Amino acid sequence: MGKVWLDWETANNFITDAFVGYGVPFEDAKICTEVLLESDKRGIESHGCNRFKPIYIDRIVAGIQNPVTNFEIIKETECTAVVDGHDGMGQVIGKRSMQMAIDKAKKYGMGMVVVRNSCHYGIAGYYATQATSQGCIGITGTNARPSVAPTFGVEGMFGTNPLTIGIPSDEPFDFILDCATSITQNGKIEYYERIGEDVHEGTIIGNDGKPVLGDAGIALKKIRSGEAALTTLGGIGEALGGYKGYGYAVAVELLSAVLQDGLYGKDLNGKDKDGNKSPYHLGHFFIAIDTNHFLGEDLCRKKTGDILRSIRASQKQPGQEHIYTAGEKEYNVWQERKDKGVPISEPVQKEMSAVRDSLGLKYKFPWE
Repeated sequence: MGKVWLDWETANNFITDAFVGYGVPFEDAKICTEVLLESDKRGIESHGCNRFKPIYIDRIVAGIQNPVTNFEIIKETECTAVVDGHDGMGQVIGKRSMQMAIDKAKKYGMGMVVVRNSCHYGIAGYYATQATSQGCIGITGTNARPSVAPTFGVEGMFGTNPLTIGIPSDEPFDFILDCATSITQNGKIEYYERIGEDVHEGTIIGNDGKPVLGDAGIALKKIRSGEAALTTLGGIGEALGGYKGYGYAVAVELLSAVLQDGLYGKDLNGKDKDGNKSPYHLGHFFIAIDTNHFLGEDLCRKKTGDILRSIRASQKQPGQEHIYTAGEKEYNVWQERKDKGVPISEPVQKEMSAVRDSLGLKYKFPWE
């Protein structure tokens, strides 16, 4: 299906106006848009404009996500805080929470903020970069609706649960490791459905214990109905280390629930006891470590850069021309897209046009 390039200014203004149109305060709407478009800037299209309507707008309309965010601090110490997001905008909750952790780290060396009752907060790498841009090491993670099976299981018991780490570097891009603890994530399967791509073998397991293959839309329905589940990093069983992804996923689940008395597992499926739509009540955690409380930001950045450069300079696999380090490919995508804009697929084009028309906004898109 054809994609059309939409310039960044129009994309930014439209998405912000649309969020405002559905009740999000203007300053909060700007944050939501910033996080959303940062995903597309890095080439992570599964979490950018592709999810603008179905994950955020539709949930606001359904009444399971609050457009006005009530950021309540339940408990706070010099280095820690517990926040209740009251099912507000996850991006707003996430950015404010990470900044709290950073501010505490700047004063005391380290800071950690945990959150309960939040919503999808976009790409976790945004918050890691928020920390590295201020000279801190940043760590964040979130639980999610249960769609991933434990090793030797076939039932979705926890989410794709990213464990994301950012470390400042002296290069144009910091080290930003942002990936799920499952082989793939729900957003990627949704993206495959939109572009007509089949699911990749080994990423989904059926209740019969066999890999689910073929049409991504059908696979997604099986995951939603409990007939299938995503697999953890390492895949099905233990032969390729599936237990490692399983262990990391559970660690994120614990950090997203136990310190903040949050919900977990099947309670995050977005349905009440009668099967009706309900808020997701997600949990997050944010950790910031100030490099200047150790031997200094400059040394940290140079040492990080030296290590990454040495890795990229190592012997390459035959037929391969480059070894990448985390954050590099995303930086390269931005260099390619910064003057072109964001690529909008046909299904998302229709969604954006429909949102514009429903709000009566005055935008002319390039696909029209």
